[in-house]
Amino acid sequence: MMTQQDNKEAGIIWLASYPKSGNTWARSFLFNLISILSGDDPSTRDINAVNERSIWDISARRYEEILGMPPKEAGRDAVAAARPKVQEAIADELPGISLVKTHNALVVDRGHAAINTKVTSGAVYIIRNPLDVAISFAHHLGTTVDNAIKRMGKKGLETPMTDESIHEIYGSWSENVLSWTRKPNPAIFVMRYEDMKRTPEKTFGALARHLLMSPTKDQLARAIELSSFERLQKKEEETGFKMKPKEAEKFFRKGQVDEWKEVLTQGQVQQIIKDHGQQMVRFGYLPKKAGAGPIRPARPFAQAGGMIRKV
Repeated sequence: MMTQQDNKEAGIIWLASYPKSGNTWARSFLFNLISILSGDDPSTRDINAVNERSIWDISARRYEEILGMPPKEAGRDAVAAARPKVQEAIADELPGISLVKTHNALVVDRGHAAINTKVTSGAVYIIRNPLDVAISFAHHLGTTVDNAIKRMGKKGLETPMTDESIHEIYGSWSENVLSWTRKPNPAIFVMRYEDMKRTPEKTFGALARHLLMSPTKDQLARAIELSSFERLQKKEEETGFKMKPKEAEKFFRKGQVDEWKEVLTQGQVQQIIKDHGQQMVRFGYLPKKAGAGPIRPARPFAQAGGMIRKV
């Protein structure tokens, strides 16, 4: 992938992940850190202020401006063709870097890249153990864990289009992960949810350096403190969180590591390993006593080519 030609420090930094993997947590950290480095005090801000420094690229309004009609009327082919133009418009809105959240896999959608490489400066990919994702995803969707596991294993999975948003191409959990992490790329910073929990100073500090920020130890610690899962939970209780789906009781539910050991049945664990074992091995998520049998290499689906150049 290449950056915009005229300005190496302009373009989109993607904050990418499969759903319920820590994307909003990472966005909250970056909001707080950027605010602190700018001399502001983010501690008094509403939790929804995170959207002031990072956006989502699926707003139907943006697509309607380009398509001349609601995206649901235009259809998925037209939306796929408009997506690179929408992302270009987002990149042009600010003079510098635009932080954009996405759950899209790094793939081709109906002949068009889901991620516009021409206006991309880099990416952060956040990954979480699918055994824990399944539980959190089930609560998020307001469904059973079995249904969430089935959804996570569905290849080429796309979300519905609504009056407010266009479709995203999740793919399966494995397809999503592989599309962003298939080859080492200095412009794509990969961070595990579990490391965000267990070694926050090291993990978030590395993220800040990747984005060319140089906070002091105190500034980093303050941004981490303001972004703690417990604080996000409290803020959601006080003011609500606009991005919470109607089906979910809470957006910030538990944020627990290894909750699967207490919740999932052996059959559910084995199904997730069957669906995603190859990628779980890559990131250290396969249980030591899985008993899953041979793991076949996963096949990627249509992947957008090119490299992301480091900012």
